[in-house]
Amino acid sequence: MFLHVTEAKYVGDYRIEVLFNNGRRGVADLSNALVGPIFEPLKNIAEFRKFKVDEEIETVTWPNGADLAPEYIYFQAFKNDPLLQAQFKTWGYIT
Repeated sequence: MFLHVTEAKYVGDYRIEVLFNNGRRGVADLSNALVGPIFEPLKNIAEFRKFKVDEEIETVTWPNGADLAPEYIYFQAFKNDPLLQAQFKTWGYIT
């Protein structure tokens, strides 16, 4: 099953509450994702808050063209869930 973001809502700082197509809802802290030139403008909270869920690519995007893989957002939302550690290792997010 491919993961897709179906809803996203700003909750504070660099945190977004997200709902995935598998029915799971969680809060992803994306502060560590803001690395590189495309993400630099998003360090300004006012710019960060301009995200939306792009219906075509089914993930969180910003007006400047930045986006994040749904799997990465899922990892950020559920990285402490012991039942998902094997999946996150397969995806390369943990060693």
